[in-house]
Amino acid sequence: MSPDRTALVVRGGWDGHAPVACTELFLPALAGAGFEVTVAEDLEVYRDQELLARTDLIVQCWSQGRLTGPQSEGLVNAVRAGTGFAGWHGGVVGTFTDDTDYLRMVGGLFLHHPEQHLDYRVRIAPAHRDHPVVAGLDDFAVHTELYWMLTDAHNTVLATTTVHPSGPPGPEPGAGTGPEPVEMPVVWTRRWGRGRVFFSAIGHQPEDLTPPVVRTLTARGLLWAAR
Repeated sequence: MSPDRTALVVRGGWDGHAPVACTELFLPALAGAGFEVTVAEDLEVYRDQELLARTDLIVQCWSQGRLTGPQSEGLVNAVRAGTGFAGWHGGVVGTFTDDTDYLRMVGGLFLHHPEQHLDYRVRIAPAHRDHPVVAGLDDFAVHTELYWMLTDAHNTVLATTTVHPSGPPGPEPGAGTGPEPVEMPVVWTRRWGRGRVFFSAIGHQPEDLTPPVVRTLTARGLLWAAR
């Protein structure tokens, strides 16, 4: 029996995010869900309009990269036409940072993380507990990088955490003269044209993606994003 759908895994860039090891974790889940999976380790694949048009899901793990104009146009147009796009951590929001069309499509941009990894709690958004990506999941703790990001109001935020900015506090809470704790998105979905987009900030290294709740959430997100 031939696969029902096709997925394209695009991985590479900065090796500190272990793009090969991280994406390999999810290839069995994609195959088990009926996807024929193609792996690309060159951004030129985004110029292949015929391939992208018949691709139901792009899983991207490419940190600190840069798209050419034709590559950016090919990717963004494919998602707008209905190809799903999904990924995690710096492989989505810490790359192609000078490409405004790409950043508008994914809905966020990495700004900062503390040098050390931190323990923090990820809270499922009460308004979206029935969303298929997080349905039945409880709040959970992680020990990894804590991302500070700029994000888009069009995102449907499925999970958040609290970020305590570094630097001197203001003289009074809410005085506006110093950084106060802020709720930061961790997981979101969005629509871009006819395409679906999924992002999770968790995934610096493979061990961040292997805890059952994180792995379940991420795998669900990939499948949700598919055409």
